[in-house]
Amino acid sequence: MPESKPFHVVPGDAHDNVLIANAHPPSWVNPEPASSYNLVVIGAGTAGLVAAAGGAAVGARVALIEKALMGGDCLNYGCVPSKAVIRSSRTAAEIRNAADFGIVAGGPVDIDFAKVMERMRRLRAQISGHDSAERFKGLGVDVFLGEARFFDKRRIEVGGKFLKFAKALIATGAKPIHPPIPGLAEAGFLTNETVFTLTRRPESLAVIGGGPIGCELAQAFRRLGSKVTIIQRDVQFLPREDRDAAELLGCVFAEEDIVCKLNARITQVTVLNGKKRIHFTVDGREEMIEAEEILVGAGRAPNVEGLNLEAAGVDFDARSGVKVNGYLQTTNRRIYAAGDVAFPFKFTHIAEATARIVVQNALFLKSKKTKSLTIPWCTYTDPEIAHVGMSEKEAQAAGIKVRTFVRPFKDVDRAVLDGEDNGFVKIHVKKEKDRIVGATIVGRHAGEMISEITAVMAAGKGVKLLAASVIHPYPTQADAVKQASGQYYAGLMKPFLKKALGKWFSWKR
Repeated sequence: MPESKPFHVVPGDAHDNVLIANAHPPSWVNPEPASSYNLVVIGAGTAGLVAAAGGAAVGARVALIEKALMGGDCLNYGCVPSKAVIRSSRTAAEIRNAADFGIVAGGPVDIDFAKVMERMRRLRAQISGHDSAERFKGLGVDVFLGEARFFDKRRIEVGGKFLKFAKALIATGAKPIHPPIPGLAEAGFLTNETVFTLTRRPESLAVIGGGPIGCELAQAFRRLGSKVTIIQRDVQFLPREDRDAAELLGCVFAEEDIVCKLNARITQVTVLNGKKRIHFTVDGREEMIEAEEILVGAGRAPNVEGLNLEAAGVDFDARSGVKVNGYLQTTNRRIYAAGDVAFPFKFTHIAEATARIVVQNALFLKSKKTKSLTIPWCTYTDPEIAHVGMSEKEAQAAGIKVRTFVRPFKDVDRAVLDGEDNGFVKIHVKKEKDRIVGATIVGRHAGEMISEITAVMAAGKGVKLLAASVIHPYPTQADAVKQASGQYYAGLMKPFLKKALGKWFSWKR
């Protein structure tokens, strides 16, 4: 008999049925627990899956527990569905701009929103096999579907069964924050967990929050035909990002008729004649907008409820999550935490990286620390905004003097030819040294390009490697990285040195 509750996905078409069959099989029967496990993992999102597969691959006895859908946020509500929708929206934008390339597209772009979302569900279902319960069973992992809770400091209960562990990992991820705005709950709103259930395009969409989720989906829905307004509490989009990058994105949004209300304070939400009304102030001035739907992207909160962490001796905070040391150990040294539930940078690739640290430290010699990580990230707007290391402002705050090298894409041949010259590469290098302290890339393919700089930083190498040793095929947009790096040597050419070299060359003639 199945021991977990049936799980439903809206709209529940054939693609969703495939997703459910992979991520939460209705007929799944939990195995009988082993007498003891080397590692028990709670949560089958990215961190949990990576840790479970890694542990099983090296011969450890591993159990994996998931109460909802295997694959977590990334597969079901995050990276996978959002990038599928964004890709469709980019296609719409490319067709609208086809005339710039001498291509006659033949009239207004006709967008079938239902087809866009159906494509997303089909691709998500296709990818879900990688994260399926059957696949992990095949890897040698005992997969339990159901709600987990710590019974004591060495045992976890799931579905009335007790799993004894030598080490455990909490990888329960995070969930969207529901801001306590008067009237918002009554009016109803979408988050990343529900927006991908839409089958009909909203005529108008108000986005609360100008972070990565808000910016990405605002642009995507606008390109798919919705009238979009962003309401952002801060004075700029993407507050973590370089100001020049955020301002450039703001100009793009303006060109695409996305209305942006920055430095705004929402006072309440009301409903009139079926339209949701958001009331807010900007610089003390009262304003109101109407929208058919509201999308909230106001941050994420760690999933720590219901785990009975107190019984396990694990300290946590409802806002920052499970407290860990540099080795990702909790206050119970047998229990680790990884990914969104414990880390401030809530990205899939960080969940994966921290899970790998846990596999090393929990199953082998405790030797890896999070401070060794070089963390890039990317916001998948168009242009994309990718970043690694410190910004110039952060470096200044840390007392690090930097030289900054900038190369606009308008000066990069391939970007000009591609019609993708809106953006730049910006690299910060420690003054008098060649150590890269951080970089920002704004460009159509910034997410792909930032990895080159990340690799150099992670290897402990400097900008001289990029400037003098790395050869890029011509023409590529990635050549912008080399061109920006090349400014390092130009800065070393002081007038007295140039004068001395001139005399030396004269003597050589």
